[in-house]
Amino acid sequence: MATTTEAAARCSIEDRLHALGLNETDAPWLDRYLLCNQLVDPEKAKIRQRFEAVATCVRDLVAERWLRSRRIQATHQPKWVYYLSMEFLLGRSLRNNLMNMRAERFFRTSLDRLGWDLDELLEEEPDAGLGNGGLGRLAACFMESLATMEYAAIGYGLRYEYGIFRQEIRGGWQTEAPDRWLRRIDPWEVTRPDKAYAVPLNATFELRGSHIMLIPNRPSRLIGIAHDRPVVGYEGCCVNTLRLWSAVAPERFDFADFSHGEFVGAVIENVAAESLTRVLYPDDSTERGRALRFLQQYFLVSCSLQDIVARARRVPDFGWDHLPRMAAVQLNDTHPALAVAELMRILLDDAGLDWDDAWEITRATLAYTNHTLLPEALEKWPVRFFEAFIPRHLEIIYEVNRRFIDDLRSRFGADDDRVRRMSLIEESPERKVRMAHLATVGTHSTNGVARIHSDLLRTRVMREFAEIYPQRFGNKTNGVTPRRWLAQANPALAGLITEAIGDGWISDLDRLSELRTLATDAGFRESFRRAKRQAKRDFTDWLRAAHGRTVDPGSIFDSQIKRIHEYKRQLMNALHIVILYNRIREYPAADVTPRTFFFAGKAAPAYNTAKLIVKLINCIGETLDADPLVRGRLRVVFLPDYSVTLAERLIPASDVSEQISTAGYEASGTGNMKFMMNGALTIGTRDGATIEMAEQAGEENLFLFGLSDEQVEQSRDWYDPTWHMANEEETRQAVELVLSDHFNGHEPGIFEPIREMLFDRRDRFMVLADLRAYTERHRDLAEVYNDADEWTRRAILNVGAAGRFSSDRTIREYARDIWNAEPSPIVHTAP
Repeated sequence: MATTTEAAARCSIEDRLHALGLNETDAPWLDRYLLCNQLVDPEKAKIRQRFEAVATCVRDLVAERWLRSRRIQATHQPKWVYYLSMEFLLGRSLRNNLMNMRAERFFRTSLDRLGWDLDELLEEEPDAGLGNGGLGRLAACFMESLATMEYAAIGYGLRYEYGIFRQEIRGGWQTEAPDRWLRRIDPWEVTRPDKAYAVPLNATFELRGSHIMLIPNRPSRLIGIAHDRPVVGYEGCCVNTLRLWSAVAPERFDFADFSHGEFVGAVIENVAAESLTRVLYPDDSTERGRALRFLQQYFLVSCSLQDIVARARRVPDFGWDHLPRMAAVQLNDTHPALAVAELMRILLDDAGLDWDDAWEITRATLAYTNHTLLPEALEKWPVRFFEAFIPRHLEIIYEVNRRFIDDLRSRFGADDDRVRRMSLIEESPERKVRMAHLATVGTHSTNGVARIHSDLLRTRVMREFAEIYPQRFGNKTNGVTPRRWLAQANPALAGLITEAIGDGWISDLDRLSELRTLATDAGFRESFRRAKRQAKRDFTDWLRAAHGRTVDPGSIFDSQIKRIHEYKRQLMNALHIVILYNRIREYPAADVTPRTFFFAGKAAPAYNTAKLIVKLINCIGETLDADPLVRGRLRVVFLPDYSVTLAERLIPASDVSEQISTAGYEASGTGNMKFMMNGALTIGTRDGATIEMAEQAGEENLFLFGLSDEQVEQSRDWYDPTWHMANEEETRQAVELVLSDHFNGHEPGIFEPIREMLFDRRDRFMVLADLRAYTERHRDLAEVYNDADEWTRRAILNVGAAGRFSSDRTIREYARDIWNAEPSPIVHTAP
């Protein structure tokens, strides 16, 4: 990748702007967008219309480089990287694209002269509803790094009309509402009707009563239409593509039905087909929801692989055996694992290859990233779904499994127990296809996303596979893009860093190590504290304006923002707050460091335990707000509808990062890296990438506690949560207060299921086992916070150690070790 100076020299965006007739002092081009695109009088344009005009202008500015990137990549014929993911959690695009194009100053100046406020326009853009959590945010970071480092790459996903859901809090409970992020025009989207692929299906859609039903054994097909979004690399040189598929029915209209008044019946197949890509993650607590999710995964891999193969076949002298040298296809978790069967189908049925050649090409082309150690999260699809909807793929999977089992028996003899454990088919209680097994057997690489996760994957979850395919298993510790998560999200700190060491860190995060020597510099420490205070003021101003909540910016901002799940242990955080509350009630005159605890995250709609934890957090917050003893000392704030944009506001303002998952359960985490990069200190378990963060920053500069993953695993036979109730007074008092209806007097008994979580199910996630150690480390944390110089020194060392956690580093490792891909430099000449 070119240096920042070289890239700026060959990618001068202002030359391009001026060549297009755009300048800072006069902006008739905005009038043109308002008039021609929206038929709006520029003098009367509303703020949303102004946003669309600016965003469309930026997209058009990107378009020239987008097209040129594709032309140069086609000329060089590099190995293409294809990233298949059910999620791409992008956040907002306007500010990010302006920054990466180095055009923000130009546009801000132009808009200021018009009396337009760029920051106000940025608020008009919704977060793209294409993901839910870390999986999707990682995919977005990877796509940005691929473009920044100038690899030829395309991301493939689905164009969900509705995102996961919009979370609202009513009476302390989570409620779900539709996330209609596409209700207004998306200015970044380019619909490509010429990029359309037929997806065969052994079923059809029918309307029965008020329900759309899938009727099996009636062959039909869906059409996948491509919708492209630009992915702008830093400095704006390389612009790659995120291609999203939407489902439509083949052009068909029953005019006879329509003429006889059967208006709905005439178009129902079209309406039903479009429902396939309407919602991200349909509710899998119902049979219809599970079937729809299964078909979404099939639809994604079918459209994407057809597109990949079509691109490869356009290359002169193409041969099928060339495909692994031309394309690296990365499966982001098990969701796209059907790619193994689909690529085999293409090679066997369409290309006419024999089995051995097709299998070798498939394995050499595909690679698989595992993202979970939770057995229940390793997808298994009922065989009956395959039989009903895609029977040809089931035939292929059965043959893969037959050959795999033959190989096992040739290696290990008549070991039926091993065969049962490793088979691609789970036989009972219902026959299911184990998608992680399919993905491992059918690819040339299986990687975890943090060192501990990869080790546990190799030694526990997939141990027997690693024994026979040791060369396939490796680690690629996750990373995040510093462009969005530091340069864009935290301008005060980013400006300070640039002033101290130059701006090279933006594209080479290892340069942050130069800050370590400044950790003992009194002047730099004060400037660092000033940047943190500015981030906290910005956040509190937004919180007051957006939610009517007022918090003390001088308090410790302690944040746990992630999906609500038992293993992430928001419950342990809540119990610690109750312990602090009890201490104040017992010793009202105690000197307490003021703290504000922020929570954010969504619970899956059918995950009642997680939703109960959300309710508990809100009830604790309401009780503390109403109690004059703790007012001004403890505050709990649950921020609804967690999103990328909310994270960009809160992470720079946070002093403390809560990474408290049960050891051995968190694959990696990426929020932990974002907090570290922004100067928050971590309190956490030795889990996921937090272990590697401690190695980089020095364990003494984090607050680690609790059982190790080995201790968690070994404790299953002897752990007794009632012991902690009998021997730890503060634990007992906190749990009893929660169960006594103290926090929910108007809804008695609602927290009774917490008793079952902690005792009847033996506290599977070891909340009580780690609670006292967690509480003690929080006491240490408060003491260090009260020493401003020491706290700041540790925070600077954390920022200085964050270089390893750039997604640029992760992508370099994927390209070197798995994809065997090289960058394809994009050179733009002056206009």
